[in-house]
Amino acid sequence: MENKIEIMNLLQSKQILENELNSLAYGSVEIREKNNNKYIYIHYREDGVALTKYVGEYSEELYNLILNNSIKAKELKKQIKEIVKKLKDLDYVEEELDSKVEKNIDFAKRHLADTIYKQAILEGVATTFADTESIIEGGKVNNMTSEDILKIINLKHAWEFILNKNVILSDTNYALLCEINKMIEEGFYYSAGKIRNVPVSIGGTKWTPELPIETVIKEELEEILNKKQEPIDTAIEFLLYIMKKQIFIDGNKRTAVIFANHYLIARGKGILVIPTELTGDFKNLLIQYYEGKVDSKIKKFIKEKCYMAI
Repeated sequence: MENKIEIMNLLQSKQILENELNSLAYGSVEIREKNNNKYIYIHYREDGVALTKYVGEYSEELYNLILNNSIKAKELKKQIKEIVKKLKDLDYVEEELDSKVEKNIDFAKRHLADTIYKQAILEGVATTFADTESIIEGGKVNNMTSEDILKIINLKHAWEFILNKNVILSDTNYALLCEINKMIEEGFYYSAGKIRNVPVSIGGTKWTPELPIETVIKEELEEILNKKQEPIDTAIEFLLYIMKKQIFIDGNKRTAVIFANHYLIARGKGILVIPTELTGDFKNLLIQYYEGKVDSKIKKFIKEKCYMAI
């Protein structure tokens, strides 16, 4: 299990480094002149193929940026190579994805900004779709707190993590659940990713969840996983179970949504997210579910209103 967690962490780090590398304009610089104007092109190699790309009209600032990026790219490639070596030492072997799972990953990526926006609204983050999209793409926004911006950035990292080919091939289990929460709560709590050991209260109800016990959580997650039912029904059970158990000090709803989606996407069965216009309805049903009232109503609601099948 320790090796599996280490592999997951290495894969996450590798993906973050690769994303950063791909965002850089770097390579051998060529300056071309036309009609008394200068333009910058870069020459680089990708998968062994020599490529040329236009970057922009010449400026000293852009030229120096590319030179600095080339230095940074070299360091990133070195770090990626070190991770690949560590993965090899851990006997990690890359598996192939089923075509329907690959299709589901692409589907989730196309809806990523919208999905993160909906999750942010569910958590009460003061954002718009445009601002959410801008943050995901690395842009700057106004009139948002640093805490809300960080929540969206953390959601992006957690989604990128589970959409990694190798993480999708991992089991949907307690170890993965903790890793997701660790990313969700990065920068907020020192105990991010660890089971809570303090009481919590839920707004809108007098009901309070019991302190979670790790062995019990693992057993109950396994019980849900082993039920003979459709993947969407298992995903919904995962979602509601994690929300009600309040396993972590914070971020349980965000963690639950991403965890349930890992299970669905790994089976090529679509994605699950609560639409912004139905946030109030969902929260009301969730309170009823917390208080032990009939759970069939919220399960039906999620399946009919919050599920996007492929």
